[in-house]
Amino acid sequence: MPPAARRRVFAGLLLAMLLGALDQSIVSTALPVITTELGGLNHLAWVVTSFMLTSTVSAPLYGKLSDMYGRKPLFAVSIVLFLGASVLCGTADSMLGLILARALQGLGAGGLMTLAQTIIAGIVPNRDRARYQGLFTATFAVSSVAGPILGGVITTHLSWRWIFLINPPLGIAALLLVLSSLPGGLQRGHHAIDYMGAALVTLGTSALLLLFNSAGIPLASSDFARAVLIVVAVGAFAMLYFTERRAREPLIDLKLFRNASYSICVAASGLMSFAMMGSLIFMPLYYQLVLQQTPTQSGAMVLPQVVTMVISSVAGGRFGTTPARIHAMLPVGVGLECLGLVLLAVFAHFDLGVPAFLFAVGVLGCGMGMGMSIATVIVQNSVSESVRGAATATMSFVRSLGGSLGTAVSGAVMAYVLSRQFATVGAGIDAGTFLERGLSAVSALAPEQQLTVVDMYRQSIGASLVAGGIFMFGGFLLALKLFLMHKAGAKDAAQT
Repeated sequence: MPPAARRRVFAGLLLAMLLGALDQSIVSTALPVITTELGGLNHLAWVVTSFMLTSTVSAPLYGKLSDMYGRKPLFAVSIVLFLGASVLCGTADSMLGLILARALQGLGAGGLMTLAQTIIAGIVPNRDRARYQGLFTATFAVSSVAGPILGGVITTHLSWRWIFLINPPLGIAALLLVLSSLPGGLQRGHHAIDYMGAALVTLGTSALLLLFNSAGIPLASSDFARAVLIVVAVGAFAMLYFTERRAREPLIDLKLFRNASYSICVAASGLMSFAMMGSLIFMPLYYQLVLQQTPTQSGAMVLPQVVTMVISSVAGGRFGTTPARIHAMLPVGVGLECLGLVLLAVFAHFDLGVPAFLFAVGVLGCGMGMGMSIATVIVQNSVSESVRGAATATMSFVRSLGGSLGTAVSGAVMAYVLSRQFATVGAGIDAGTFLERGLSAVSALAPEQQLTVVDMYRQSIGASLVAGGIFMFGGFLLALKLFLMHKAGAKDAAQT
C-alpha cells in the first residue's frame, strides 16, 4: 500500500475508533437526563447493556467474516448499521424504543473496534505496532474526554437527542476515507459460516446478561426464571465448546487458547473491561446526584483521566519497543487501574469532595493508557499472521463480554444495595417512584429526604466500585503471572 493511502486508511480507522468511544462516553453522561424525560431509571443499565450485548455477540462474527470475505465490505456494513441506528436513537420516544435502537447500534459497533484493530495490524509493520496501538488508545482517550463534555453541553443547551445525531458526519467521513484507499474485496473460495457457533454465542451471552440484570427485568424477576437463565447460559457455552472443536471454520478458534501468553492476556483484558465498565458507568450519576454537579461539570470530571491516559498511552507506545518492556508494562498499568478504583471506592465511602475524585480518575487514566494498548500488542504478537484476525476478534469478544457483564453486575449491585437501603432507612420515600423518575423525583422530596436518598446512592455506588476493584485485582494477578512467565522464558533462552 502506498504511504499516502496508508495514512488515509489510518485516519479513517481513527475516526471509527472515535465514533465508537464518543458514543459510549456521551451516553453515560446524558443518562440521568434521559431517564428524567423518558422514565425508567430501573432500566437505565440496559441503555448501555443492550448496546454492549449486540456488539459483543457480533464482534467475533465480524472478525471471522472479514477473514473470509475481506475487511473492506464488512467495515462498510458495520458503519452503515451504526449510523442508521444512531438516527433511531435520536428520535426515540420511549425508554424501550431507545434500548432497542441501542441494540441495533451495537450490531454496527461490534465491527468498528474489531475491524479497525485487525486492519491496522495488516498494514503496519510489526516494529511499529505498539506505537500505532498507543495512538489508537490516545484517540480513545481524547474521545472519552470530548464525549462527556460535549454530552453535557448538548444535554444542557440543546437536547440529549443530539448526542446521537452527531454520529453521521463522523461515520460518513470514516467510511469514505477507508473505502477510497483500502484495497481488497471478496475473497475467492468456498467458506463455511459457523451459524451454530454464532447462535450459541448469542444465546449464552443474552442469558447471562438477562440473569445479571434480573433486578430490572420483570421477565427474569422470579427464582424459577433465574434458574432457567443459568441453565441456558451454562448449556449454551458448553455446547459452544464442543461445537467450535468440530467446526470447519469456527467462530471462536479454541486452538488459540493453547498459547499461554495469548490466553492469559485475553483473560486479563476481560477482567479489566469487566471492572472498568462496571465501575465507571454510574459515576456521572454519582457526580450529579451526590456532588450536586450539572451535566457539563460531571462531564469535565474525566479530564484528569483522559490527560494521563493520553500521556501514558503515547509514552508506553514509544517505550514498548522490546518484548521485555512490553510484558513489564502490563502489570504496572493494570495495577494503577486497580489502585484508581480502590481510591474511588474509598473516597465515596468517606464522602470526599471533587479534588479527591479528580486525583483518583487521574491515577485510573494513567493505568488505562498503558494497560489497554499493551494488552492488544501482546495478543497480536503472540500469534502468527495467519490467525491474527481471529485472535483479535476473540480478544474483542472477551473484552466486550467482560464489559457487558461488568455493567450488568454493577447495575445489580447498585440496585440491590439501594433497595436494601430503601427497606431499612428510606422511611417515607417511595422506592418505585425514585427508580422510575430519577433525579426529578429526588428534587421533589423534602430536604431531609433528599439527604437520605443521596446518602443511600453514595453507599450503593461505593459498593459497585468495591466489586470492580476486586475484579481488577484479579486482572493484575494475571498480568503479573504473564510477566513472570516471560521473564522466566527469557532467562531460560539466555542460558540455552
